[in-house]
Amino acid sequence: MTTLYNTDVYAWTQQQVKLLRAEEWDKIDWQNITEEIDALGASQRNELRNRLKILLLHLLKWQFQPEHQSNSWRASIDEQRSSIADLLEDNPSLHRLLNESVAIAHPRAVRDAVKQTGLPKPTFPADCPYALDKILDEDFYPA
Repeated sequence: MTTLYNTDVYAWTQQQVKLLRAEEWDKIDWQNITEEIDALGASQRNELRNRLKILLLHLLKWQFQPEHQSNSWRASIDEQRSSIADLLEDNPSLHRLLNESVAIAHPRAVRDAVKQTGLPKPTFPADCPYALDKILDEDFYPA
């Protein structure tokens, strides 16, 4: 089983599903199933952080480069909010990670904002200037 896992993950998943459905517990590759389930959870958490980073990046650019505000920025903000809402609906336990995820995403968003705008880093607040409810509010665009 480990060999199949190392050479063809898709085939391995199909094999494991068949074994689980047949309740052939002694033939299941528990070590790799455990790792894959753990990785799946981490993937969902990382998707939340990444979408928050992109959302915060565009909110920062919106606020600190008002002369460049565009429909594409607005569309990106709306898309990230929509995707975050979908992710939270599909994974309600991620709600408890929102504040932590914003704290992790904000410095990354600032880093990217500096690169994309050419503005000096001190232009942007060191701590996230937006409350969580505002970040997720579909009508909020910072002044």
